[in-house]
Amino acid sequence: MVKVILDGVSKRFNGTSAVDNFNLEIKNEEFMSILGPSGCGKTTLLRLIAGLEPLSEGRILFNDKVVNEVPPRDRNVAMVFQSYALFPHMTVAENIGFPLTVRKNPEDKTTKRVKEIAELLRLTHLLERKPKALSGGEQQRVAVGRAIVGTPDVLLMDEPLSNVDAKTRAYLRAELKELQRDIKTTLLFVTHDQTEAMTMSNRIALMNHGNLVQLGSPKEIYEHPKDIWSGSFVGSLPMNLFNCKLIDKKGVRAIGASCFAPQSPNNIMELLRDQKDGTQFTLGVRPEDISISKTRQSNLTCEAEVHLLEPMGDSLIVTLKVVDSIMRAKTKPGFEVTEGDHMYISFDWNRSHLFLGDEGKESLNDTNPS
Repeated sequence: MVKVILDGVSKRFNGTSAVDNFNLEIKNEEFMSILGPSGCGKTTLLRLIAGLEPLSEGRILFNDKVVNEVPPRDRNVAMVFQSYALFPHMTVAENIGFPLTVRKNPEDKTTKRVKEIAELLRLTHLLERKPKALSGGEQQRVAVGRAIVGTPDVLLMDEPLSNVDAKTRAYLRAELKELQRDIKTTLLFVTHDQTEAMTMSNRIALMNHGNLVQLGSPKEIYEHPKDIWSGSFVGSLPMNLFNCKLIDKKGVRAIGASCFAPQSPNNIMELLRDQKDGTQFTLGVRPEDISISKTRQSNLTCEAEVHLLEPMGDSLIVTLKVVDSIMRAKTKPGFEVTEGDHMYISFDWNRSHLFLGDEGKESLNDTNPS
């Protein structure tokens, strides 16, 4: 199998950078996700690795061998597209076996290999059907089968689950993760869906505007976002962000609200120990780290009014108004509350995030309160 190294990779179209000085190492047999918003350069990065686009700058290495000038057919890379791209006039068996047929593989060996792949992907009973007779999830599995039938060193997937319904998507996530483990290939998975990246990957490369923003395990990306953008992008619900100010080392106050005065938790104040009075910063709190109650719990609790309720079945999303600030909290289903109720909220300060500086870089948030 193959380790893939991107060394200062850049791609420009008419002077516009789609990928800018991108450095990344994908380990052998690793499931790596490239996560980012639409238009950030994810697909361009895959096409560069596959050899479908020439580099503007940098190097791409497979096992320490530079492949910049190696044509796509000689890289032993397979790609699964968002649109499936199946041949409508061919059966499932013919679609899966097409790469071997093109290489003039002996027919008996092709048939044997197609059956192996069909069994692996649970497609054996569909081999004689054509794509129009398949569901979206079945078509996607056929597309994956066609990609892996030739035993590629690197498997590239470009938003492969975006065209299937939510239930099928959840099923295919588990299936792809198990498949990658079984075939032991290096897999690079492009997605804008943070749930896909979080649930499937060994590591996530977070990308924005053609740049690598943060690299780490799903847990690291979620619990220690590098900056405000990372923290607000990753999470099924956006992180609540509050503009705050340091007041003479005795407390912090949210601009436009009064949640954090006159006292602040010791761990937050410890992080601000070296900052000057009047320093402005951003406090980030995820909805699941906000507690709601009908009575005041401590001197770090502030008052809020219930603005909107969103029942999700397994949880209840509560939008709260604190003076001029709006925040969202996630609580258990069955919590008795109605719009307009007066409530008290408190934060899990050990899981809150403190962002300092003009670029909103995170300060460490794992200091325990004394």
